[in-house]
Amino acid sequence: MGRQVTADSSDQYSHSPVPDGATMAGWRVALIVASFSIGQPDFLNGAQNALALGLGSAVGAAFLAALILCIGCCFTAVVSVRTRLSTYLLVQRSFGTYGAALINIVLALVQYCAFGINASFIGEAMVVAARVNGFPDSFTAFVIAGSILAATSTPIGIRALERLALVVVPLLGIIFVTVATVALRRHGLVVVPSLHPPVPMRFGIAVTSVVGAYMIAVATMPDLSRYIRTERGAIGSMALSFPVATPLMMTVAALPALATGQTSVSGLIVSLGLGTPLLFLLATPMLTVNAANLYSGALALGATFPKVKGWMFTLLGAAIGTAFALMGIMDHFIPFLVFLSMIVPPIAAIYVIDAFTLFRHADTEASLRDLPAIRWEAIAVWIGSLVLVLAGTACGVTLTTVPALDASIVAGVGYGLIVRHSGRDRARRAQDRPSAARAPAAPPRV
Repeated sequence: MGRQVTADSSDQYSHSPVPDGATMAGWRVALIVASFSIGQPDFLNGAQNALALGLGSAVGAAFLAALILCIGCCFTAVVSVRTRLSTYLLVQRSFGTYGAALINIVLALVQYCAFGINASFIGEAMVVAARVNGFPDSFTAFVIAGSILAATSTPIGIRALERLALVVVPLLGIIFVTVATVALRRHGLVVVPSLHPPVPMRFGIAVTSVVGAYMIAVATMPDLSRYIRTERGAIGSMALSFPVATPLMMTVAALPALATGQTSVSGLIVSLGLGTPLLFLLATPMLTVNAANLYSGALALGATFPKVKGWMFTLLGAAIGTAFALMGIMDHFIPFLVFLSMIVPPIAAIYVIDAFTLFRHADTEASLRDLPAIRWEAIAVWIGSLVLVLAGTACGVTLTTVPALDASIVAGVGYGLIVRHSGRDRARRAQDRPSAARAPAAPPRV
């Protein structure tokens, strides 16, 4: 049996390929990836989608999103199994050393935004618990306290956080199923959308919001999947993760939301009389997730700024995430996910295309040597695809009605054309060099 995927092993091979002796079975990674779909942000996402679309369309959007996520994960996972490289190294060889630094800063900021969303969930759960029990409630105080707890929990190590997650993730699942079951018994099955949904949206935006919620996982999947033994195991593990867990989670969230009209799981727990202890149990997993967000952000920035101590990035991330929470990032939850779904896919598309073209037959370790500071074509495609899709969405112009897919297609086609053109130029130059060598020498001038 292979070694467990932990931060310790990730750190050990953060700048080199994973050796064959450290690999593991794909189903173990599938369990980890499936757990990504179980959480309060996922519940809120599913509830808002259901109120806007109704049960059938919301679940259909979740299935389509899960299929898109599965396909994306298959590509990034296969690349990582072939190379045994981390996301950081794959991004570095595609974008250059300084280009990768820019990507890492963006990914770290996304982690800190996610920290702010989870801090908001902690504050909300504690406010509801305080009101129910007659205690003073302060959203600001609870958010700050939760952020401090998450920041102080980060140094205990991701191994301890992973072990805690093995307990709290199933616990969250039990809580969500309980809420859905009680809501159905009391209010019956409702399948039609709300007349006044909190976030009106069309089907494509619903798909994009679900895709956006997990695009960081797709882009950074190599950090986990590089430990899988075979390509077949990588594809199998992806097929057993998002396509199964995401539709189930969205269904469990949609049922109570449509039955009661509420999207807050904290509010549902109180209104259904399920007891204050469940509110405290809701907050515990969010602390674990936020500690992991701070850890991931610190790793990304630590690779970019190696001279800065990791704990400084942890404090910086906690401060930024807390500020996002207090500024009301929860009020822009769906727009944030939609934007995330546009900014992240081109990054993965670029390093996947490079792996299947430029570095297809290259030695993995050799491909990491003598990297340029910036690969401008990769940076240009990434930024250009984002600008084009944002402009198209604002003007109502779309390729697929799903902005996440639009971003992937624009980046993939654009970068593929650039790679093909540059490959022809290299081949032409390679052909010219031998012909020049075979040409007869010019007679010496007298």
